[in-house]
Amino acid sequence: MSQLPLERAKTGIPGLDEIIGGGYPQGTTILVCGGSGTGKTIFCTQFLHSGIIEQNEPGIFVTLEERPSDLREEMLSLGWDLAEHERNDDLIIIDGASLKTLMSPCEYALSEGFNVDNLVFEIYKGARKINAKRLVIDSLPGLELRFGELSEFRKALSRLSFMLLELGITSLMTTESVDPSLVSRYGIEEFVVRGVIILSLEEEGFQLKRFLRVRKMRGTMHSLKSIPFEITEKGAVLYLVK
Repeated sequence: MSQLPLERAKTGIPGLDEIIGGGYPQGTTILVCGGSGTGKTIFCTQFLHSGIIEQNEPGIFVTLEERPSDLREEMLSLGWDLAEHERNDDLIIIDGASLKTLMSPCEYALSEGFNVDNLVFEIYKGARKINAKRLVIDSLPGLELRFGELSEFRKALSRLSFMLLELGITSLMTTESVDPSLVSRYGIEEFVVRGVIILSLEEEGFQLKRFLRVRKMRGTMHSLKSIPFEITEKGAVLYLVK
């Protein structure tokens, strides 16, 4: 008996759907890794913004390092009005960055005594309110800071990945990776997700250029080649060689 094809969530990144079978496998978690300046936050926000605008799919953004106000301002420079999405109940931003000061003005925020169950509860509460189909968690190093021991963080990450799978929301998680050849910073994250996308900055002559590589994607035939992309005034764009 042949299997039914996986349903796909369109990425919102021009060129990316073409190389991963039409989009991310729906209901799965994808890891987006790369060094500083590779475009991870824009890449993932584009997934949420395009989902709202083009697919009528509300989303949730969990920010663990950047204040929500800074995120809104940064994305407005690309023409993405996150505050308007919030007012229209198409987007919820969960503030995990203000946990250090315990002074978040946001309705959805992680409180003192953080644990994974609290995070999942906030995601679940927001998802029920707006019927969210998409989720971004930015980023895992920001999550790691909440744990005293690496072993505890690894357990929490495994539990979080399982809970997200149970919720059935298509999720992107970002992590820092200085070396493009290394995905696993904590020795587990590559193994608890269904897909891995690596963003990198590489020198060509006297210029730094951005590249994307799909390391793995569940149920998807894809190339392992590095593909050039740019961050334009409208977001990330892949340049495919025909």
